[in-house]
Amino acid sequence: MISPDKQYDCPIKLTLDAIGGKYKSLIIWQLNHKTVRFNALHRALPDISPKVLTQQLREMEMDGLISREAYPTVPPKVEYSLTPLGYSVIPIMEAMCDWGRDYMNQSKSNQW
Repeated sequence: MISPDKQYDCPIKLTLDAIGGKYKSLIIWQLNHKTVRFNALHRALPDISPKVLTQQLREMEMDGLISREAYPTVPPKVEYSLTPLGYSVIPIMEAMCDWGRDYMNQSKSNQW
C-alpha cells in the first residue's frame, strides 16, 4: 500500500508498493477488462486466503487502483473493477507476462 506520509525518492519503490507483493499484480490481471465478484476472484486465485484477498483489495481500493461496488442484496453482492489508474498498470503487466513467457521458453531450452 502506498503510504500517504511516505516520501518516495524512487519511482520503482513507489510502483512496487502499489502493485508489488505476492497477489496484487495477479488481482489486477484478473480484473483486466472485466468486473469480478469476490468469490470469482478467490476461485481464480486459490492460493490466497479470503482474509488476505480482502486485505489486498482494500489496499488497492485505497490506493485508487480498483473500485468496489456493493449492492444492497441478500446475500451481499460486491463487484470489483479497475479504475483508470488501475488500467494504466496493464501495459506493465503485459510486459511482465511477455518477459515471463520468454524466460520460461529460455529455461526450457537452457539457452542462457
